[in-house]
Amino acid sequence: MAETATALRTLAHNVRTARARAGLSLDELGRRAQVSKGALVGLEKAQGNPNFATLVRLADTLGVSVSALLEGPAEGRVRIVAADAVAPLWTGERGGEARLMLTTSGPAPVEVWRWRLEPDEEYPSHPHQAGVVETVSVTAGRMTLVVDGTEHAVEAGQTATFDGDAPHAYRGAGTGTCHLVMTVHLPPGPAAS
Repeated sequence: MAETATALRTLAHNVRTARARAGLSLDELGRRAQVSKGALVGLEKAQGNPNFATLVRLADTLGVSVSALLEGPAEGRVRIVAADAVAPLWTGERGGEARLMLTTSGPAPVEVWRWRLEPDEEYPSHPHQAGVVETVSVTAGRMTLVVDGTEHAVEAGQTATFDGDAPHAYRGAGTGTCHLVMTVHLPPGPAAS
């Protein structure tokens, strides 16, 4: 429970800081991110439990990575993160999950995700800001990548990349579990209105 309270305080601080840096009022951030002002007020007071989609919309609108909203101060030059040290940000109905392992620093950060999808389990993603590029590398199993309504089969040992500003979804395919590593390449600078 203490870890959850600490994580919420970190998230609240990071959202307030990013919002101030972007020069956005609560009303304007809420409008752009499609999040109610009440939810934002609660979030900035370290109350509530925002879902993954809300965090993605806030990060896109603020021009930062999801992990920039979740992480505390940097720990040093080298950072090693074990998969079990990071809580899933998404859990599917069939047991799949997505874990944001880390985000690189610099003017154009890259998020590194580990995903597990069970057969026919799907995560639909809203379009990201212009300039976001996603790459998925399937390490085991098979998946169907859907970008702007078109399905693409991606199998173990294959990597696909696409512009993330179109509607897209990830779906487990075949009869076994699909494991993949995803990178989300963020453009430099704050998001445009």
